[in-house]
Amino acid sequence: MKPADFFASLWDHYTDVTPQAHRIQQLFKDHGETVLNDHVAFRTFNNSPVSLEKLEPQLEALGYQAYGAFIFESKHLKARCYKHKTDADSPKVFLSELLVEELPTECQDIIAKFVAQIPSDAVQSPAIFWAGKLWETPTQAEYLTLAEHSEYAAWLSTMGLQANHFTVSINHLQKFPTIEDVNALLLKEGYALNQVGGLVKGTPDSFLEQSSTMADKIDYTFADGKQKTIPSCFYEFARRHTMPNGVLFDSFIEGNADKIFDSTNTK
Repeated sequence: MKPADFFASLWDHYTDVTPQAHRIQQLFKDHGETVLNDHVAFRTFNNSPVSLEKLEPQLEALGYQAYGAFIFESKHLKARCYKHKTDADSPKVFLSELLVEELPTECQDIIAKFVAQIPSDAVQSPAIFWAGKLWETPTQAEYLTLAEHSEYAAWLSTMGLQANHFTVSINHLQKFPTIEDVNALLLKEGYALNQVGGLVKGTPDSFLEQSSTMADKIDYTFADGKQKTIPSCFYEFARRHTMPNGVLFDSFIEGNADKIFDSTNTK
């Protein structure tokens, strides 16, 4: 599979549960903009058939290589980022996984039940990245237990493996060249933005500025028949800055990403 085909399929599945992303992309296009994707992100469980290590070979098969690693202690996560070896315009990939053993026992037991249902050979092709939920639907009680200790775990229990977000590259916009311009447009159009740590995460001095919408909402029916409106996925916006050596910053910043994760919070 070619990267372009991979991201096209990913986008189709992503916009099925994130209609705001399609509308926002069209909003920029209506202003004459060309919208390019800076990066896409995924969430998964560690110590499972779909762990970071199991998924990574599929990215490598697409021509990607790892170039950074991150730890998010308060959220019990670790992550890696990837870029294409030869195509600088191909979107970067941010892949994180939940360190399940760091959660309370009741959460570990719930997640262990999910993981046990994942086929040992689940990872066969890049299509795994839009496979969705590979386990039975959780009960509402299970979901709420996970959400109490890890919004990330709760989200993953209901949404499974799929693009958690795509990211508009502000660097490629002409009429909205700053992150403040982008945020002002979105707020004017009525979109709810992630305000954890402020609308803008990062500064020009850190060479990366990011903002994001709050996740779209879906009506979800749990295994016990109970229904609840829960977060699906969100849309991010990134402005990269040139470092003193003249090279555009192409990695990620833990402090920024930690707050971007909160875009799928239920509260």
